[in-house]
Amino acid sequence: QLQLVESGGGLVQAGGSLRLSCAASVRLLSITAMGWYRQAPGKQRELVATITSSGSTNYADSVKGRFTISRDKVKNTVYLQMNSLNSEDTAVYYCNAVWRPSGGGPYYTYWGQGTQVTVSS
Repeated sequence: QLQLVESGGGLVQAGGSLRLSCAASVRLLSITAMGWYRQAPGKQRELVATITSSGSTNYADSVKGRFTISRDKVKNTVYLQMNSLNSEDTAVYYCNAVWRPSGGGPYYTYWGQGTQVTVSS
């Protein structure tokens, strides 16, 4: 079973920075892809950034140039560095992973518990 534990959310002023962490309970390289999603009040959950097992990254247009997704394979942790934050970045941020527990078996999607990011103007 894969577990994802997020940390690093909080309150920050506009223009500030935060770094989110997502620790996985299995080896990162065994996970097909990991990512960060967010959900603001009254809105649908949306993709923020993803990183594959090969290290390829992808970002939502709204965060390109401001957010950076990275990983530490030793710590089995994925990070989201968020710079130049603005009020529209306020949301609950969720860590996501796509993982196949056994070779040849199905892929499953896992979610963390979410961490609140609030940007004050």
